Amino acid sequence: MSLRRRSTVPLVSAALLASSFGLSACGGGADADPASGTESGAASSGTYDGTVTIARSSWIGFLPLDLAVEQGFFEDHGVDVAVTSFESKADSRAALIAGEIQGIATTIDTQVMSKAQGVDITVPLVLDTSYGGDGLVGLEDITSFADLKGRTVALDTTGGASFFWFNYELKQNDMTLDDVEVTSMSSGDAGSAFVAGKVDAAMTWEPWLSKAKETDFGHVILDSKDVPGVILDTLGLSSDFVAEYPETVQGIVDGWFDALAFLESNKDEAVDTMAKASGLTVEDLEGELAGIQFYTREENATLFGTTDAPGDLVDVANTANDLWVETGLTDSKADVDSLLDPSFVQ
Repeated sequence: MSLRRRSTVPLVSAALLASSFGLSACGGGADADPASGTESGAASSGTYDGTVTIARSSWIGFLPLDLAVEQGFFEDHGVDVAVTSFESKADSRAALIAGEIQGIATTIDTQVMSKAQGVDITVPLVLDTSYGGDGLVGLEDITSFADLKGRTVALDTTGGASFFWFNYELKQNDMTLDDVEVTSMSSGDAGSAFVAGKVDAAMTWEPWLSKAKETDFGHVILDSKDVPGVILDTLGLSSDFVAEYPETVQGIVDGWFDALAFLESNKDEAVDTMAKASGLTVEDLEGELAGIQFYTREENATLFGTTDAPGDLVDVANTANDLWVETGLTDSKADVDSLLDPSFVQ
C-alpha cells in the first residue's frame, strides 16, 4: 500500500478540529469482571445494563463521543456511556485488560499494536481521519524529511499515529531511527518543545503546527493532508464485551452517527457543547475545523470492505502490522481478521 495515495472513500464534510485539550475522567464503570471487561450481574440478553466507559486521548476528533453523551444520543439507544481521558496508551491498554474500561478510541495502528501484544480487542467503527491536523514541523533549513539526518526530533516512540507515520517516512527515505537523534515525548509536548526552541523538529498536531508557523524559525515540513485516509481513528472494544453484548455495541455505533448528524444539522450548538467539554473557546475550536474529517456509516462500510475486496482500513492495518514487526515493537503480527468487525456498520 502506498501511504501517499488518497483514500478511495470520500470524506464527510462535517470536518472537525485537530488539536489537544485537557479533559479529566468523567466517570467510571460499575464493578467489572477483569476477565471479560464486563460488569458482574449485567444482563445476558445482548445488552449491557452498566456504564460503558470509553477511554481516549485529547485528540479533538474524539469530541463527538462527549457530544453524544451530553445530547443523550447513546441513551436514545439504551446505552449509558462515560468518557474518560487516558493520554498514555499503555495505561489505557492496562485499564481495558483489567476491566476498568470497555473501550479505547485511538488510531488503527495503535489497535493493531495492542492486538499483537495480546490485548483482546475488536474494532467495530472508524471515527475519523486526520486531514492536516498532524504533521512534522522543523527549522527553516529542514526542507524535506531527508534533511532530518543528524537532527534532533521530538517524537512519541510508544506507538500511535505519529510514530507510525514517522517510521513509514523513514522507510520511504531509506533511513532508520539511528539516522536521527530522537527525544521521546508525547505529541503535544513535542510541539511545545519545538516552539520553545529545544529540538530541531517534532512530530506533533494542532495547535502546534500553527504555533510553529508563527515562530520566526519554524515551518510545517509535512502534514496529514499528504496522507489522507491513513491516520485513521477507530473505536476498539473488549472482544469479550462485543461478543456478549452486541446490541449495546450497536447502540454505541448508532449513537456516534447520531452525534455526527447533529454536528451537521446543529453546528453552532454542537461546537458550543464540545468546546465546553474540551476547555477550548468556540473560536479556537472553529478555527481548526479543517484538521479532521469524520466518516459516515456508508464510508465505514467501504473502509472495512468485504472478505473478497478488503477496504482501506484493512490496508492500513496490514501496513501497521508489518511496520511494528520490522521496528521490533511487536514480536509477531496481529490477527487483523479478528481485530476488525464490520457487522455493526453494515
